[in-house]
Amino acid sequence: MLDDPESLIETLKKQLQWHKERGTYGIREPDLKKHSESLQMIREDLGDCQRCKLSSMRTHIVFGDGAPDADIMFVGEAPGEAEDQQGLPFVGRSGQLLTKMIAAMGYNREDVYIANVLKCRPPKNRDPESDEIVACRSFLFRQITAIDPQVIITLGRPAIQLLLDTKEPLSKFRGMFQFFQNIPVMPTYHPAYLLRSPSKKKDAWEDLQKVMATIKK
Repeated sequence: MLDDPESLIETLKKQLQWHKERGTYGIREPDLKKHSESLQMIREDLGDCQRCKLSSMRTHIVFGDGAPDADIMFVGEAPGEAEDQQGLPFVGRSGQLLTKMIAAMGYNREDVYIANVLKCRPPKNRDPESDEIVACRSFLFRQITAIDPQVIITLGRPAIQLLLDTKEPLSKFRGMFQFFQNIPVMPTYHPAYLLRSPSKKKDAWEDLQKVMATIKK
């Protein structure tokens, strides 16, 4: 039991050893709460969200999609035009590449869970703004807690900056495991960036291979 002091100490020792072996950054306090909230409950709480200015510009809320008990969770930054139209994450050109990346790992899209930092599309696909992130982040955090994946893969800079609560660039973390609520996090490139910079696909594949080596099937 985690509420037993000796068990808690042992859990912390294992986490610190994990970091020591990998030289990782961003240690978070352990989340000792029981995971009792379902994705459906979170979606119902989100409702017809009006919590930030993006609500007046969207077509659809893009909550997330995939297996509620997924081993792997992908977190991007925000919906694009195709996602806004369909209400599903990563269904445009970037999504097609992400689907290929997932398949290369030996999974189907239905096996993983995909979400974003924001649930609504920013105008002209600009970066998420701080007030939008503040309004939306609790829903992503609750999704992570509900799914409790073995590994989170962040796609692009905004996602890893949010989970680590940092302003450091993606280059500081990419390819190196971090932690969020005791869950290993692998930061890698966003598929949209890989479409613009195909030479970086090799680096992204190496990141995914590291994830595959940690998954317990």
